[in-house]
Amino acid sequence: MQVTIIGAGNMARAIATRLLAGGHEVTLLGREAGEGEGLARELGGSARAGAVGEPVAGDVVVLAVPYEAAAPLVQQYGDGLSGKVVVDITNPVDWQTFDGLVTPPDSSAAEEIQAAAAEGARVVKAWNTTFAGTLVAGEVAGQPLDVFVAGDDDEAKEAVIGLVQTGGSNAIDAGPLRRARELERLGFLGMTLQQPLGLNFQSAWKLIS
Repeated sequence: MQVTIIGAGNMARAIATRLLAGGHEVTLLGREAGEGEGLARELGGSARAGAVGEPVAGDVVVLAVPYEAAAPLVQQYGDGLSGKVVVDITNPVDWQTFDGLVTPPDSSAAEEIQAAAAEGARVVKAWNTTFAGTLVAGEVAGQPLDVFVAGDDDEAKEAVIGLVQTGGSNAIDAGPLRRARELERLGFLGMTLQQPLGLNFQSAWKLIS
C-alpha cells in the first residue's frame, strides 16, 4: 500500500519504519526544507520525500504532527483528503500544566480532526499509545506491540489494521471513533508514568487475556 506521512519527526520515523518493514511504500512530507529528504535517506528502501503542501500520494495519510497542527493541516489540504484514510496519532496534552488534555470530555482530537476534514475524508485513530522508540524496535521485552485502532468507517479501519499487522504489531479494534477519547487518555497516562517509574519511554500497553 502507498502511504503518505505528514511530518518528519520521531513518530514519523517510527511509523515509517514499521510500514517499510511491512513492504509498503512511504512518502514523507516535512515541514522544513530538507526534513523529509533527510529522513527518507536514513530509512532507505522505498521511502520517498516531499514537502508539506504537496499533493498526498496513496489512499492513506498519517498525521505525524503535534495535535495543535493536525486540524489546520487537514483544513489546508481540504478536498485533497476526500476519499482518503486519515490516521490521527495525536494526544491533545495540555503541555503548559501537563495535568490533562485540552479537549473536552465529550470529544477527542480525532473527532475534532474529522470535523475539520473535507467531506469524504475518513479519520482513524491509531499509534497514539505507542512511543517512537518502541515502534522502531517493533517490540518491548520480546513482545510485539499492541496498537489500538478506532474509527467509524469499517473499510478505513480495516486498512489501518492491515498496515499495523503487516508491520509486525498486534492491531486491536477499539471500536468507533469516539473511543479515541479513552485512547487519548490512555496515551496521556502512559506519558505521566514514564518519569516516576523510570521507564524512559521504553514501555508499552499490552492487552492480555
